[in-house]
This record gives sequence, structure tokens and C-alpha cells, in this order.
Amino acid sequence: MTPHDSPTMNVPLYRAAHGRTGDKGDRSNISVIAWYPEFYDLIVAQITPQRVAEQFRHRHPSRVQRFTLPKLHAMNFVLDGVLDGGVNDALNLDTHGKSLSFLLLDMTLCVPRTLEPLLAGS
Repeated sequence: MTPHDSPTMNVPLYRAAHGRTGDKGDRSNISVIAWYPEFYDLIVAQITPQRVAEQFRHRHPSRVQRFTLPKLHAMNFVLDGVLDGGVNDALNLDTHGKSLSFLLLDMTLCVPRTLEPLLAGS
């Protein structure tokens, strides 16, 4: 069996969704918005607070919360303690955490091959 024979495929999340990031103090908000409604349930099922905490383990989040917005086909993750104290306290280059959405969107998502034509970059 070749990978193309499989009914599913693993892709980076950015092929099925886009993101927005904001911050307040030492807290980062990362929104994930499905490109198409067909991806939303897959994203909710697979991109869990536990997986996001693992993806950001090197930033040592003290808490990861997820808020789903089904009518918008989106969800918002709130990560506490990931900005090295925030804009005024951090010595890192991205004290606002704007690039953190790219780290989240690089997570792997398993999608049915039937949805492949909807994926960005197809």
C-alpha cells in the first residue's frame, strides 16, 4: 500500500486553517480559523489544549485554555506564561508573541483524502 492509497493524509494545520495572534502581558491568544467549514470538526478533535501545550512545551505555558467558536469555524487558545513576562519584561525578540501562531499552525492534522482539494497549497 502506498501513502496515496490511504483514506487519510497528514498535513500541516496551515493547509486547513489560518491564525491570528494577540497578547496581553504574559498571555498569548492564538486563534485558529478553518479555511472551510468541512475542516472545523477535524481541527477541534485533533488540535486539543493538551497537544498545544506539548507544541509550546519549550515556552513553559502555565496553562492552555481553548474556546471554540463553532459559528465562525474557529477556536481561540489562551496560553498563559509564554511571553517571558510580556513586552516590558522580556528579553526575547518577539515579546508580543506575533509569530506564535506559526508554531501552532505547523502542527499536524489528519484529514480525509476526500478533502484534499480544499487544502491550501493543493
